[in-house]
Amino acid sequence: MTYILAIDQGTTSTRAILFDEKMIPVGTKQIEFKQYFPKSGWVEHDPQDLWSTTLETCGSAIKSAGIKSSEITAIGITNQRETVIVWDKITGKPIYNAIVWQDRRTSDLCEVLRDKGHEVMITERTGLLIDPYFSSTKLKWILDNIKGARDRALKGDLLFGTVDSFLIWKLTGGVVHATDATNAARTMLYDIRKGRWSKTICDLLDIPMQMLPQVKDCADDFGETSADLFNASIPICGVAGDQQAATIGQACFQPGMMKSTYGTGCFALLNTGETPVVSQNRLLTTIAYQLNGKPTYALEGSIFVAGAVVQWLRDSLKIIDEAAQTQSLAQKADPHQNVIIVPAFVGLGAPYWNAKCRGAIFGLTRGSGVPEMAKASLESVGYQTRDLLEAMSADWEVIGMESILRVDGGMSSSDWAMQFLSDIIGAPVDRPAMLETTALGVAWLAGMHKGVYPDQEEFAAQWSQEIQFTPNMSEDQRQSKYLVWKKAVHAALSV
Repeated sequence: MTYILAIDQGTTSTRAILFDEKMIPVGTKQIEFKQYFPKSGWVEHDPQDLWSTTLETCGSAIKSAGIKSSEITAIGITNQRETVIVWDKITGKPIYNAIVWQDRRTSDLCEVLRDKGHEVMITERTGLLIDPYFSSTKLKWILDNIKGARDRALKGDLLFGTVDSFLIWKLTGGVVHATDATNAARTMLYDIRKGRWSKTICDLLDIPMQMLPQVKDCADDFGETSADLFNASIPICGVAGDQQAATIGQACFQPGMMKSTYGTGCFALLNTGETPVVSQNRLLTTIAYQLNGKPTYALEGSIFVAGAVVQWLRDSLKIIDEAAQTQSLAQKADPHQNVIIVPAFVGLGAPYWNAKCRGAIFGLTRGSGVPEMAKASLESVGYQTRDLLEAMSADWEVIGMESILRVDGGMSSSDWAMQFLSDIIGAPVDRPAMLETTALGVAWLAGMHKGVYPDQEEFAAQWSQEIQFTPNMSEDQRQSKYLVWKKAVHAALSV
């Protein structure tokens, strides 16, 4: 037997899954880590937590499978995207906490860049809109605000990376400083058409290009792990940002296929093939994956708060003990109430892109309670997904989208939430037999690169559905509920 180890470094936890030669999980471990909120709108991680949980989860997954590290053919890495780490290239010590993708501290800088007319140029090159969500302004903030950082960067003493780059560097003992095209495409520094870092944007933001990692294909050679980490040197052969990894894991390889992942946030990707489609509805043009030097593009809609709204009920309001309770609570909610939660805790993503908007609750009555709040939380994810799909449909109406949405991620395990999603978008929702599509995606990349796993066509043919949710809400009710949502969003944006 041969095995592939997938590292899934997410926003709230790190997970390692060991897959056998038939792509079946045989060992897994997940560890949550601390979130830091030093100021309103700021979100940080301790990079040491990301590294230590990676080592611990990998070791535990290998142990639980009862195998030797020498039996692992390759490692695949998938990661929270846009999160920024800057570290000393000699010591490996980060000079500041990781600034997380949700962080909004650079909102004012982004507004200045837009006011000066730079958004057209940046969008043409990167496919992205100017927003604090992306890596570049976070990197600039570190260089501008951490004492001595810019001078050290200019001297070549500091390295920048998204989380994948940091883990690759640590795993290889500082030998390899690299990323893949999907992660590079989320930095707002990478020209997705020319396939290289944009000197124009780096100069605009005063970012020394020697800090940036080498950009590789998603299935490529990213070096080998230091032998002392796992008692064996294991090749790293697959890397992709979490949403692109899920797109791969869902086998959305044909133009028109789309998936939506429900984790901390929600991210819907529509495969557009060889063509980078320019959105007219404030969606992002990005790289879905890159193989053999050839990028495949996608339209993406990004929702900042999906599963995080349930975490808010649990951790901040403390009205539930665990996320799974929301399903039973939603079933008990008063059907005559229509409570709406607009979960703009860190602004609104696509298609609104308003960094300063904040969350709001509408429709409360004296009888509103925990069941109604749980129901509104789950419904908010369905409403936001419909916002994305309507924008995608408008952008790509000439070619057309498939009518079925493939879903994955933690919240997709909720039958209630997925049934409401199907109801509100008016289309079937397919949940795969393998829910861990993000880890599966990078495991397949690494295994395929090493000849252990099948090619793209055969891998797609093996995709299997666990259940399909079909709409059972009337068209009148669907449109009526969605209209109330749109009014609530408009009101939140108006504050």
